[in-house]
Amino acid sequence: MKTVVGIVNLQESNELLRELAATRAVEALPFAGRYRVVDFSLSNMINSGINTVGLMLPDYSRAILDHIRSGKDWDLARRRDGLTYLPAALPGTDARKGDLKDIYANLDFAELSDKRYVLFVNASYVYNIDFADVLAFHKKSGTDITMIYKTVDEDKEGHTISIQTDDACNVTDICESNGAPKGSKVVLSAYLMPVPTFAYIVRSTYERGGQDFLIDGIMRHAREQKISAYEHKGYVARINSTAAYYKANRDCLNPEVWGELFMNHDRPIFTKVKDEVPVQYKDTAEVKNSLVANGCIIRGRVENSILFRGVKVGKGAVVKDSILMQRCDVEEGARVENIICDKNVIITKNRWVKGVETFPYIITKNARI
Repeated sequence: MKTVVGIVNLQESNELLRELAATRAVEALPFAGRYRVVDFSLSNMINSGINTVGLMLPDYSRAILDHIRSGKDWDLARRRDGLTYLPAALPGTDARKGDLKDIYANLDFAELSDKRYVLFVNASYVYNIDFADVLAFHKKSGTDITMIYKTVDEDKEGHTISIQTDDACNVTDICESNGAPKGSKVVLSAYLMPVPTFAYIVRSTYERGGQDFLIDGIMRHAREQKISAYEHKGYVARINSTAAYYKANRDCLNPEVWGELFMNHDRPIFTKVKDEVPVQYKDTAEVKNSLVANGCIIRGRVENSILFRGVKVGKGAVVKDSILMQRCDVEEGARVENIICDKNVIITKNRWVKGVETFPYIITKNARI
């Protein structure tokens, strides 16, 4: 894996995440009590032995920069190689949408490296994978590009790229659609290819007016490039809507999903270290099937919920089927159900706030209800 340079794309659209991603990148969203979505892509790379990583910054980059800093928590703060921030194209230089203009602006990062391959991944996906297996598969296949995909076990909604493959795992067709039925092979927006192939696709596509690396780049070059497909058989979640974010967090309450994502000692998920005191469970506390981070103080009832660092739940309060981000405060007698609370939210005494499982109610940052 020392022959691979990693590029992490933080350009996921935030249109369907409403208030949660209004001023932060999708990949900066808190996840599973103490992590951020971007932690998975970075951890997968460093666990696989990739020590040269470029991070393509989004339009709203402050939360990402504050979280990752020098990359020390992922062992990427190094004298040689390590982490490099790749800024977006200069404002006003290109009105095109999509990620291609930003990849083109930073193409020299890959071309001037001493690496043979590029691993380009979209960081809005949650999964735990060993990319060394992908490299071995790519070399054995003898193809130009290797895509990573997941065979979905339920119908998927939203923008989807699906593929069809032959018995030799070669891609025979690529399809863009609004949703995918159960059994579809859905692309995880992760691609491995030689650096010259990557540079050729980016440069030729951009200079012909392309906007999106996958749709305008790889899909339109599919006939001239031999593409293989590597199947990831483990858990995958794509954070591309409020419903998807809510479901992926609650999936972590399943011990099997939690174990696969976080309990693999060979592939731990790293995050920004914050030293907090342990959770305080008071005499009146009652907690069932929940993730409760350090620094929380629990006096009420918490059920099927995810509580991030520093959350307070008052005596007689009820938190059910909800996600409460850092430093939220549910005061005495209050009740929240099917709620996503952004940071520093206060639910005052005896207030009841309720959403529905398919459409959780969002309370924006610093609000007081």
